[in-house]
Order: sequence, then C-alpha cells, then structure tokens
Amino acid sequence: MLRDIMFADRRRFRVLLQNSEEKIASNTLAARLRNLVEGGLLSTTEDATHKQKIVYSLTEPAIELLPTMISIGSWGNKHLPASSITGPFFPFLRDQGPKVWQELADDLRHRHLGGPAPKSSAATMKSMVASYSRTLKAATER
Repeated sequence: MLRDIMFADRRRFRVLLQNSEEKIASNTLAARLRNLVEGGLLSTTEDATHKQKIVYSLTEPAIELLPTMISIGSWGNKHLPASSITGPFFPFLRDQGPKVWQELADDLRHRHLGGPAPKSSAATMKSMVASYSRTLKAATER
C-alpha cells in the first residue's frame, strides 16, 4: 500500500483496490489500510468531492521510509519479476542519489502534509517519472 501511495499517488480506497497488482481483496485492503493508519504511517481526511470517501496521506514517518522503499524496490527489481508500477524505475531512482531522494521526500511532504513546495520543480515524483521515460527512450533509440 505504501508503495502505491508513495510512487503512484493512489490515495483513495477504490483506486488502490482497482489498481492493485496483487489483486488484493477489499476486506484485506481495508484491514491493511486500517493497520497503517493505526501504526502512524498513514492519516485520513474526508474527500472534498465526496464526504463518504477517504483520502489517505503519508505521515512523516512513512515519508522517512522513502530511501528504504527505493532500496527494496531496486532489490526486488533485480531478484523478482518487475512490477508494472516500478519496473526499472527503482534502479533509476536509486542512481539519482540521496540529494534527489531528499527533494522527492520534500515533494511528498508538500502533497501529503501541506508542507512548502520543493525548491526544484525537477524534484517531484511526476518529473522524476518523466525524466526516467526520456532516459529509457534515449537508451532504446541507440
């Protein structure tokens, strides 16, 4: 769940359920989200567009897991079948280094905690995905 919320910006129950690579059952998803909220890794707010819906946000302790998530994703990509969410994106992100990871964490703080916007517009998950796509395209054109 943290991977999908952190890297794919899937922050609503229905979106997490419908896009789950693991094809998780709704009751299992609900239990896992509840455990992450109770464990202090996610917080919830009402969805402004629909009062019965909830938006999940990363907490500071979850955002601090970003380097760990990148390392685990890189390891998984090396030793397991690649995820369609992450694929070779994690090794690319790992190679960007801790300075960029900190900027990405600042972007997550901005989007999930209402913190200030990152200093660099390149330091957003969206721009990192675009940069990765350009790098991948250039490599395949060689």
